[in-house]
Order: sequence, then structure tokens, then C-alpha cells
Amino acid sequence: MDVLRTPDERFEGLADWSFAPHYTEVTDADGTALRIHHVDEGPKDQRPILLMHGEPSWAYLYRKVIAELVAKGHRVVAPDLVGFGRSDKPAKRTDYTYERHVAWMSAWLEQNDLKDIVLFCQDWGGLIGLRLVAAFPERFSAVVVSNTGLPIGVGKSEGFEAWLNFSQNTPELPVGFILNGGTARDLSDAERSAYDAPFPDESYKEGARIFPALVPITPEHASVEENKAAWAVLETFDKPFVTAFSDADPITRGGEAMFLARVPGTKNVAHTTLKGGHFVQEDSPVEIAALLDGLVAGLPQA
Repeated sequence: MDVLRTPDERFEGLADWSFAPHYTEVTDADGTALRIHHVDEGPKDQRPILLMHGEPSWAYLYRKVIAELVAKGHRVVAPDLVGFGRSDKPAKRTDYTYERHVAWMSAWLEQNDLKDIVLFCQDWGGLIGLRLVAAFPERFSAVVVSNTGLPIGVGKSEGFEAWLNFSQNTPELPVGFILNGGTARDLSDAERSAYDAPFPDESYKEGARIFPALVPITPEHASVEENKAAWAVLETFDKPFVTAFSDADPITRGGEAMFLARVPGTKNVAHTTLKGGHFVQEDSPVEIAALLDGLVAGLPQA
């Protein structure tokens, strides 16, 4: 597997981004070493709040949430998925599969030995993060899902088909433009540039390119059976499980219904609707931080 690594200077001087990088090396099944980046801020003796991003963003999406939570005394961990941010980027589109992403992040989680985790996950951060919850339920104390799902061979929609076709066929994937289009507010030029920073040219975007095609929305997709197995675990997950979808995301609107119907941990907790687009972290960061702060406060001490 050929691997690209974004030069460090691409991440210098980004707007509202002063967090020190941390790296973990994982080994793919084919023997390739991959470096995964994460932010780790706040007191290390506190339970970790794990923030998982999706497509085509990186941990920068959570910069304001991180700052708010650290100011409240929390430990916050925010990784970049392989192919995104400061993490390594396999060079071929075919190097990326759903199951490989789960394996990479599973290895990352075990190597960092995170426990008593409160997870906030959005977009592919949920598709992968919820697989981690299913694989390691004992490591998680609470979950918040936002604008995400865990598809099992259904879920095709006109809106998603349009996004799929665009992502696979546009000559250039305009990452900052996509992020701006998925928020209710207008991002600044500096913010859009920060989302473009991980990708010096199109060759670095193969992971971002392929993600929409990996969503298992038909029975023929890979990972349908693996996601069904994950749902069987989630159907026994009785720890706090909060839905916090946004009010202006046409792609995932109504997606909380399946979680509310099937995950026992959704009972006896307060759910919320956040204001914002698909990338709700850009529209409601203070509200997300407050939600997580309150959730942690209500958990028993480890």
C-alpha cells in the first residue's frame, strides 16, 4: 500500500487551531504502517470525550467544541480518520473499505487504551464510531449521535444519490466548498482553507472520494452483515444514548428514529434537536459542548 502524508506546514497558522498533534501507528492487515493523528486536550485523569468526524472533514470540525469542553475541565480526544486531516492517506481509492476503517480505528482505540468514553459522532464518525461501540461496549459510558446512521442495506435517497454522483464524478473535490455548503452559516475564507489544508492536491483525496460509495445503502454493499451484527449489540446497549440531530440536514433528517426504537439506552435520557446544517459542529458548537458537559456530569464516577 502506497501512503501519502500531508506536510506539517500545511497545518501551521490555521484559524482557531492551536492544539498539539499526537500520533499513533497502526498496522494494516497487509503489513503497512499507518500514522493516525489525534488531538488530546485537557486533564488526562478525566474520562475522555471522544469526538469523531466524518466526510470530508477532520478534527478541525470540533475546534470550538474542544475549546469549550477543555475550558470546563474535560479531557477531549478528537482523531482524524485515515485519509483525512493529519492522518496518513493511502494513495489508491481501492485501499479504502468500510471494514478497513473500522479495523484501523479499533487498533487506534486499543493502543490508546481509552476507557469510560463519552462518544459524540457525526456522519462517518457514527458509521465507524458506532462499530467501535459494538466491538468494545465495555469501553463506552455514553453515546451521542448526530446526523449519522448505521445503514444495513437500505437508505437510498435522491439527495444522497446526488451527493454520491457528484463526489465520484467531479474533476476536483472542493472540500472547503462542501463544508461551507453543509453549514447553516457561511464559513470564513480562513475556515474553508483549513478544511482544504490536509489535501495539497487531488491525489490526497482518494479516501474522501470513496467514502460516499462505501455507505451500505443497498443489500449488495459490503459491510451490511457486519452492521447488522453491530445493531444486535446496540440493541443491548443500556447506557445513556442521546440523539442530537440538527434541524436543517436533508440527508439525515429523521435518522434518530431507528436509534430511539432500537437502542435501550435512549430511554430515560433527554434528546435534543440542534440548530444547523449537516456539519452541525460549525453551527452549534456551544450547544454541543453544553450537552456533553451535562451528560458527563450525570454519569457515575468511574
